[in-house]
Amino acid sequence: MVAQVDASFLRLSKFRAITRFIGYLFYEGRPLTTRGRWFNIFVRLNYRLNCLVFRGRQPDGMVFVLGTGRSGTTILGVSLGIHPDVGFLNEPKAAWAYCYQHEDLIGSYNLNSASYLLDSDDCTVPGASALNAIYYGYSKVSKSRIILDKYPELIFRYEFLKANFPMSKSIFLCRNGYDTIASIDGWSKRLGLIDGEDIHDWWGLNDRKWILLCDDLVRTHDSLSIHYEKIRNYTDHKCRAAVEWALTMEKGLELIADHPEQVMKVKYEDYVSRRDVRDRVLKFCGLGSSEVYEKYCEANLSATSKRHSVDLPEEILAIFNSMMAKLGYD
Repeated sequence: MVAQVDASFLRLSKFRAITRFIGYLFYEGRPLTTRGRWFNIFVRLNYRLNCLVFRGRQPDGMVFVLGTGRSGTTILGVSLGIHPDVGFLNEPKAAWAYCYQHEDLIGSYNLNSASYLLDSDDCTVPGASALNAIYYGYSKVSKSRIILDKYPELIFRYEFLKANFPMSKSIFLCRNGYDTIASIDGWSKRLGLIDGEDIHDWWGLNDRKWILLCDDLVRTHDSLSIHYEKIRNYTDHKCRAAVEWALTMEKGLELIADHPEQVMKVKYEDYVSRRDVRDRVLKFCGLGSSEVYEKYCEANLSATSKRHSVDLPEEILAIFNSMMAKLGYD
């Protein structure tokens, strides 16, 4: 599906489908594992135009979807993106890389030095101004009161995020760890590719993301640091995914405790199966009820009963099981 727009989405809201296509083409960028990366030149030109035309402007409302990729973040974003007041951007990492040359974890848009961990000191006036202008531009094109940005890894850069968008809110989405692991493993095997001597998959260009994750997060972690060398040498997608999931869930719970008014925890399994949970998400985002939103959710969202299991190495099993228990998964 182009821009994650399915037949149901198109039938229920042609206007929102059009704005999704615009966001997909001119605001999100084309990462390493996709075709048509030559189009990024037009994405950058659009950013430049937005920065010139909308300098000093800010979107009315920003909501970020944080967590681990392959945990339902796209489903959450797409379903909220059909709401009449929402403009959804699916991982517009090109915009962040355009405004901050040191933030690209994957290596899709530049190969400058990067870090998983960014804080408020990494925010600059020019960078924040450019980001706000770009998002404001999309809010005008999409006629949206709220811009929803799905960029899961920003969970490790929360203070940096807030420095750029002080009034923003964030949704911390969690999903059963075993299901997330299986999904990441399947994605990387299905969409990963080899380009000459380079490998492009879930872990970035030639493991760029994985190396940064280990160097910035694992090496300084209270319980995992003693296993740093062993973990850094993991090659199995499932084991790597377990590390990413556990560290992300740990960070998400920390944000919930520290910022209860600005960060909302949502379980994927509850969101897809319970209207009351979806109603709470709308309220948190400052959105009213929407018939088209609920129709889309009722027609397309459903809880899965399938559960995966993975034999994990001993050195990461304790933190993985601890996060599963804290999140309420058996």
